[in-house]
Amino acid sequence: MNFIETFFGSLSSYLWSWPMIILLLGTHLFLTIRLRVPQRRIFTAIRLSFSKDKDSKGDVSPFGALATALAGTIGTGNIVGVATAISLGGPGAVFWCWLTGVLGIATKYSEGVLAIKYRVQTSNGEMLGGPMYALERGMKMKWLAILFCIFTVLASLGIGSTVQANSISLLLNETWNISPYLSGAVITLCLTLVIIFGVKGISKVCTALVPFMAVFYVISCCYILFVNSAYLGEAIRIIISDAFSADSIVGGMTGGGVMLAARYGIARGLFSNESGLGSAPIVAAAARTRNPVRQALVSSTATFWDTVVICALTGLVLVSSIIAYPDIDYSQGGILTKAAFTKIPFWGPIILSIGICTFAFSTILGWSYYAEKAMEYLGGKRSIRYFRFIYIVLVYCGSVASLALVWNIADCMNALMALPNLFSLLLLSGVVAKETNRYLWGGKLDEWDSPIH
Repeated sequence: MNFIETFFGSLSSYLWSWPMIILLLGTHLFLTIRLRVPQRRIFTAIRLSFSKDKDSKGDVSPFGALATALAGTIGTGNIVGVATAISLGGPGAVFWCWLTGVLGIATKYSEGVLAIKYRVQTSNGEMLGGPMYALERGMKMKWLAILFCIFTVLASLGIGSTVQANSISLLLNETWNISPYLSGAVITLCLTLVIIFGVKGISKVCTALVPFMAVFYVISCCYILFVNSAYLGEAIRIIISDAFSADSIVGGMTGGGVMLAARYGIARGLFSNESGLGSAPIVAAAARTRNPVRQALVSSTATFWDTVVICALTGLVLVSSIIAYPDIDYSQGGILTKAAFTKIPFWGPIILSIGICTFAFSTILGWSYYAEKAMEYLGGKRSIRYFRFIYIVLVYCGSVASLALVWNIADCMNALMALPNLFSLLLLSGVVAKETNRYLWGGKLDEWDSPIH
């Protein structure tokens, strides 16, 4: 076990060293510039999120696809992941996480364009798309598409199932003394009842669950920030200054300098919003939309809500709490999160419990869909039923087992997924730019695209 922990810890450090940071941020920045800053149309994108393309081809509504994507991204990375970044990289990690989100909007948008552009329609009318189809149809590199799907399946078994289930059961056990075996059984049963209905069932549940949990969590964070308002200005100053300092000490907490702050901030930013990871465009391809750019804009709002808003609020809550309550244990991310929220009498534990349970369960749903489509690409429709069984079993195992090294494994799988996807984004950026110039900057967002082949 020590060897395994050391191996994945070293591999995670290697994969998330400067080359990956430069590649990820460089792709975000390159696409932002080449596409003429699509972030400035974020409010148009939000408006389109609630529109309907009833006569368009697709399996779910634009908002249903967005809700499912948000279900996959809004998870423990928004709460425990941000705390882990702060405990390992210092308060400056919050800034790098936020910056990854702002620039990542362009990358998430580009993924959406390619997902719709290269999606295919099966004989029964179902839409299939994502980086594997962009790699195969756009770049003629099926072998790389297969690798992407393998990494997606492996990632789903970590960040999609075991990590999320473990977060729920651990929290309920520590806070309310609920047995992990009981909570694991309930999680497994709920998951089974949803995923048997496929993307439409997942979409309906996420459409109802995601808006509730996001609004509830944002309001709750605003309440805590109001309680900590005397320390809010100092928290913002420390986050910004620590992001660029060689070292820092905040309330006794030592930051690791720019490298560690950037590494953990960017890693948790990717874990949270998945821009560049290649997962969200899998469900974006199932949306009913009249052209690639409309749904790509809708898809890009997931990064805005997930990281620019929710992760930023979480970071401010945690850093302001560290300043306000010097006795908080900030050595571990999970402990830091719990300590910060439980400093708020009565409401703190309730906010944390509802936040983590709903966030984590929605992530389990979203990633089950991503992995199923990757499995379908690898082994056909029949392989999905076998994968569902494995996925459900691992959700229960994650609820009752100790998963100390899963975060490092999750970081490794994220990086391995991101590499082929970023490769396709860079080489097919000309396709994205052409579609963007035609529909977005050409004022033709309501124009219909050519039929899908």
